[in-house]
Amino acid sequence: MVLSLRNRNILFAVALLCAAVAVTKAQQASNVRATYHYYYPEDNNWDLNAVSAYCSTWDADKPFAWRSKYGWTAFCGPVGPTGEDSCGKCLKVTNTATGAQATVRIVDQCGFEGLDLDQGVFSEIDTDGEGYANGHLTVNYEFVDCGDDQFLDE
Repeated sequence: MVLSLRNRNILFAVALLCAAVAVTKAQQASNVRATYHYYYPEDNNWDLNAVSAYCSTWDADKPFAWRSKYGWTAFCGPVGPTGEDSCGKCLKVTNTATGAQATVRIVDQCGFEGLDLDQGVFSEIDTDGEGYANGHLTVNYEFVDCGDDQFLDE
């Protein structure tokens, strides 16, 4: 069977779309351990340098509105970019026990496969108090668009 150039282009476009969907779906994880960390971003004027966040090297000079748009987290997988490549990205985090959700911005790294949520975000999704009682939450996360287009020209 001989395909016309137009049909080959359509098949190629469909293949690219399928690949993009597969990559997007791969950027999520289930039943991940989330602990809490005391960044106190409000008390530190949302200053990444003040809290010695790993991502401050790349993101400390971002506008205040960018730094304060979401609560903060340290990220250490198990699925998604690592190191500098994760900095500034956003996650939708869901408490598996209660369904409570929050969007967070990655500002730091941690030393285990999971998340180290700022205590304010941890409290927000620990709606039944079991997270603090157990010292951690079990969460699902997925990478989401931060909606930072308005900051591109700043």
